[in-house]
Amino acid sequence: MSTPPTVLFICQHNAGRSQLGAHLLEHVAPGRVNATSGGLSPAEHINPVIAEALGELGIDTSAAVPRAVTTADLAAADIVVTMKPRLTLPGPVTGRLVEWEFPDPDNWDISGVRELRDLVLQHVTTLV
Repeated sequence: MSTPPTVLFICQHNAGRSQLGAHLLEHVAPGRVNATSGGLSPAEHINPVIAEALGELGIDTSAAVPRAVTTADLAAADIVVTMKPRLTLPGPVTGRLVEWEFPDPDNWDISGVRELRDLVLQHVTTLV
């Protein structure tokens, strides 16, 4: 049995976009990938509206804690997905780099976050 590929999602704060990517990938491809996420300057907690939007799909984010992306994360990932182009990463990407562009959902209401969630879900489904 081969090891599932590791997909690392990165955004600025690891509270919104990258959390969406990692949770949605685990949701659509359970056991087929190792999805993880990190941020360049992590927030204290996941954006509660992001958690609410994911919860609407039955995705539990209660254990999600924003964290800093490390050089070890970048080296271990088979695919690195930045949720904003041209981010300054803490080291080289050794796997495949994919750059997506999504707006920062900080201070958005649930309606706007649902639209973002669904758009990220489309991208994640295509990635799988």
